[in-house]
Amino acid sequence: MLLRKMPVPAAVAGNSKLRYEAWIKFNYSPNQLNQTPTNLSNIYPELIHNSTEKFCVMKLTFKPLCLLLCMSIVIPAHLFAQEKTGFHVLTDFPIHSSGGWDYITADGASKRVYVSHGMQVNVLDAATGDSIGYIPDTKGVHGIAIAHEFNKGYTSNGRANNITVFDLKTLKVLKLVNAGTNPDAIFYDDFSKKVYAFDGRSKEATVVDAATDSVVATIPLGGKPETGVSDGKGKVFVNIEDTGEEVEIDAATYKVLNRWKLEGGEEPSGLAMDRKTDRLFIGCGGNQTMIVLDATNGNIVAKFPIGRCDGVGFDPKLKLAYSSNGEGTVTVVRELSKDKFEFVENIPTEPGARTIGVDTYTHKLYLPTSKMNPPPAPTTDNPRPRPQQIPGTFHVVVVGK
Repeated sequence: MLLRKMPVPAAVAGNSKLRYEAWIKFNYSPNQLNQTPTNLSNIYPELIHNSTEKFCVMKLTFKPLCLLLCMSIVIPAHLFAQEKTGFHVLTDFPIHSSGGWDYITADGASKRVYVSHGMQVNVLDAATGDSIGYIPDTKGVHGIAIAHEFNKGYTSNGRANNITVFDLKTLKVLKLVNAGTNPDAIFYDDFSKKVYAFDGRSKEATVVDAATDSVVATIPLGGKPETGVSDGKGKVFVNIEDTGEEVEIDAATYKVLNRWKLEGGEEPSGLAMDRKTDRLFIGCGGNQTMIVLDATNGNIVAKFPIGRCDGVGFDPKLKLAYSSNGEGTVTVVRELSKDKFEFVENIPTEPGARTIGVDTYTHKLYLPTSKMNPPPAPTTDNPRPRPQQIPGTFHVVVVGK
């Protein structure tokens, strides 16, 4: 067996290991390949972006006829058609009041962005960032749900253990609804016409009828819930952070139907769904992995490396899933079919931008963050200090074309 140095096709250079292996497998028969682990940088340095990365290089036996055939083969275009999004940071919308933040909701239908911030929700014009108003007294607010057919919005208030109901047009508070302990993520299920608030400390879901704004069910979840979504057909799905599971709920009976262990995923938080293909995109910040899950049976379809994710979004028209990473990137995964997915790119954003709202009308992304001071030195009382927000620097990063 003879190891030969070959010129790398231009389409291969700079692409991933998987794409290179696909090219090798397409061009050579199994009898020509004798796989031997080695450092690819010795043979194909132009492929290497990280010199520590190891690849699998094939020992090739070259015969005149084989070499001639290899030179004549045309590489299929689809192997290297990894089209980038063209997305980048367009601008940012400053919000000068103080306080922390969590989820953000981009409401493309009304051209608004709802930003959880401290003890209130700031409402911005999605195009200009101008302030439209705010929803006051939302103590420890986490998330915002929108129910257009009822002209209502809902906020989950973690410190107050309640849900604020507000008028979408006037932003006037209509009612406060008691929830469990520390309601965190919240969303509106357009199939059942119910609002689901996921209570982090009491480990349950509070279900509110959007027509009456009354609690109709409390569902024990057996763990700390994070983000939830609906398939629009009678099923609700929610990440369970501390047990590393995906829970499926019957929206008619409020019963837990399935608990699926997310093998290879730790601390699932962000969640989005493609309703057409029944695929869930689960951001596991604990081990920086996105899991693509078949919502019909709980099977894992694909996995991708991400960052310290706390939010995931999906654009059904572009067929793109996004993971917002606290390191200051958005990881993009493209859905080619219900069982085929590909990594596209990491879009630079800003450190701390760990949650995301996707405007499915304009295809823009919105990510809240702030400038931060370095964390103080660890102490016995505070062994893991966090960076401190610099007052007056909170803003929303806008990403698009």
